[in-house]
Amino acid sequence: MAHRYRGEISAEIDGQEWTLCLTLGSLAELETSFGTSDLSGLLEILGGGRLSALQMTAILAAGLRGGGHEVSLDEAARMRCDGGLAGLAEIIARLLSATFGNSAKQADLPNPQLPQDA
Repeated sequence: MAHRYRGEISAEIDGQEWTLCLTLGSLAELETSFGTSDLSGLLEILGGGRLSALQMTAILAAGLRGGGHEVSLDEAARMRCDGGLAGLAEIIARLLSATFGNSAKQADLPNPQLPQDA
């Protein structure tokens, strides 16, 4: 059973209930896969609103591995869920939200101005 306070989600894929989580190791794997050098670079890609099929597959596989499942990238690429691609996009969106919250949206906001002494 997924524990949302640990960044886990549950998703039905291939007719089976899975727990997905992007652990620190999973995020490091995604940094390498996406060619970024840090989490800020990864957040820029994930928050950009445009992911390739390969990137979506990498996120799914990393989330499944982070949830404790031994799933290869090829196995993840063959998985199916209700709603097809839209269903998979919804699972990935929930996973990213559980991992980062609103961080991707907040990264684009300017820092608030500090109060000045009178």
